[in-house]
Amino acid sequence: QVELVESGGGLVQAGGSLRLSCAASGNFLGINTMGWYRQAPGKQRELVADITRASSSNYADSVKGRFTISRDNTKNTVFLQMNNLKPEDTAVYYCNADALVRTRPGDLTFLFWGQGTQVTVSS
Repeated sequence: QVELVESGGGLVQAGGSLRLSCAASGNFLGINTMGWYRQAPGKQRELVADITRASSSNYADSVKGRFTISRDNTKNTVFLQMNNLKPEDTAVYYCNADALVRTRPGDLTFLFWGQGTQVTVSS
């Protein structure tokens, strides 16, 4: 019912920047919180940052001051500007969205995930 498509990943040298985008499409009534998570090889998926519809944001300590999350509610899109990237930022980055969906029992909230985009930071 809701598809999230990420873009913007790639290979960058340490100290460089990347901007990730994630656009939501499909049948939904609205989107509340949108977020970015990442998963490095052999590690659990972890929160990078999330942002409410009112643009209140929350960051992992490891990215504070380097990453900025933003969103465009008119386009149901969330962005992650990543500056001063470090090799330890290397991971697959996933976006998610808390979307309100109309179902037969009523309007319910579901969490949807994108397919992920690879970010690799070389030293």
